[in-house]
Amino acid sequence: MAYTAADVKNLREKTGAGMMDCKKALDEADGDFAAAEDALRVKGLAAAAKKSSRTAAEGLVGVAVEGTKGVAVEVNSETDFVAKNDQFQDFVRKTTEVALTVAGDDVEALKAAAYPGGTTVGDALTNSVATIGENQQIRRMKTVEVANGVVVPYMHNAAAPNLGKIGVLVALESEASTDVLENLGKQLAMHIAAAFPMALTADDLDPEMIERERKVAAEKAAESGKPENVQQKMVEGAVAKFAKENALLSQVFVMDNKTPVQQVVDQAGKEAGSKIVLKDFVRFQLGEGIEKEVSDFAAEVAAAVQG
Repeated sequence: MAYTAADVKNLREKTGAGMMDCKKALDEADGDFAAAEDALRVKGLAAAAKKSSRTAAEGLVGVAVEGTKGVAVEVNSETDFVAKNDQFQDFVRKTTEVALTVAGDDVEALKAAAYPGGTTVGDALTNSVATIGENQQIRRMKTVEVANGVVVPYMHNAAAPNLGKIGVLVALESEASTDVLENLGKQLAMHIAAAFPMALTADDLDPEMIERERKVAAEKAAESGKPENVQQKMVEGAVAKFAKENALLSQVFVMDNKTPVQQVVDQAGKEAGSKIVLKDFVRFQLGEGIEKEVSDFAAEVAAAVQG
């Protein structure tokens, strides 16, 4: 499998490893990007895995709540300049509000839904692209809901009310007072924004992700030269540590840096005199998982001159 200079650059940016190390890893992996990344991690050359969440697209995340239902929507644009445009912000805000009326998390259903003014969200998107002059896409949406309790929204470093680059929703099921739940939800949302949990519990983590971690841990253990039974314990320990650190309820609460989130929720329920269940959450970070095309303006000019 062939690879390009851009692949080497992207691998370096994602892992923090040196350019030659990245090139060697891609050579040994026959151009397989994921395998090369894993190889660098096994060798201890890669930086923290959480760099994979690095923002790689522009636009805005919107959050909206009505009653016991909340929704987060990500709308991408080509430049940050457009994300600051009042028309674009109005479109994202209204589209997020419309998303509250859509069942499920289907972006196509959202595009077909009625938009204020008598058109559809899809037509409004087309109009926004035409008038602003830059490509825009509704990338994803996620809804959370409780039967009894609250859904608390939070926007980290908001660009405008309920609009920004990291949007969080926390769904708390309980008969406790709204004030208690909203205060707890705000603290949990701030934790989620900072700690980047990948799932609610360890059982909810992506099995493929766990298997990948197991493979990396097994290769590291094998290189230790320790007996096989010791290697197995090393692998299981590494996988358990990964699951604990990436599942919300088992993460250490950032507010005190010592208490698991599950205990924080349980204690809040005891103090409120009513059990509180952290039912679900959403964390949308703008552009996570999208590779951003980097343009070399000088090279484009040179090519144009030569052409």
